Amino acid sequence: MSILLTGFGPFPGAPFNPTEPLVIELARRRYPPNVRRIGHVFRVTYETVDRELPELLAQVRPDALLMFGLAGRTRHVRIETRAQNAIMHIVPDAGGRLPVTATIVQEGPDALALRAPTQKLVMAARATGVPAAASRDAGRYLCNYLCWRAAEAADAPRLTAFIHVPRVFPPTMRRANDPLKAKSGHQPLLTLDDLIEAGEAIVRAAIAALRSPSW
Repeated sequence: MSILLTGFGPFPGAPFNPTEPLVIELARRRYPPNVRRIGHVFRVTYETVDRELPELLAQVRPDALLMFGLAGRTRHVRIETRAQNAIMHIVPDAGGRLPVTATIVQEGPDALALRAPTQKLVMAARATGVPAAASRDAGRYLCNYLCWRAAEAADAPRLTAFIHVPRVFPPTMRRANDPLKAKSGHQPLLTLDDLIEAGEAIVRAAIAALRSPSW
């Protein structure tokens, strides 16, 4: 079994994208031993996704594609259920490209479903103590764009999921959930370690789903 794990690099407004170290760490792990994990980090540009995603799917032929992206305004992990045929045409990507249309494809459905055991992935993340929920809105930026391109791919894996994670402090900074912040009355931010633990639980839940006769 092969699991393809993807994340994104930094982009305007997010000089530290936790999905990059998250995916690198998840791909490094070797459990279960008979499952191959392949990690890949996309540059946050439309051209990069259009070029590299088809190449990855053709080369790896994964049984599952687990994509991770940053949702800086949320405080919990979001398991996306669909990609929307919408694109933010007023915000450029990391390469400076500004889309000229408000939709990804001119003639197509309003949304495409992602084939994943959403509730099982949500419960797996919650079991680690990390708040998580299903989501129907993957945004209008590169995360949603990647969701759409993955969902429409002719060689899409049996399981295709997108996981939005919240913003965390870089590892070199003070832990985001230190006691002083908790005493201030604000909800503590998650740490990169929290995201790695939740991400590992999601990977294992995806593997279990693929092995289930009902999947």
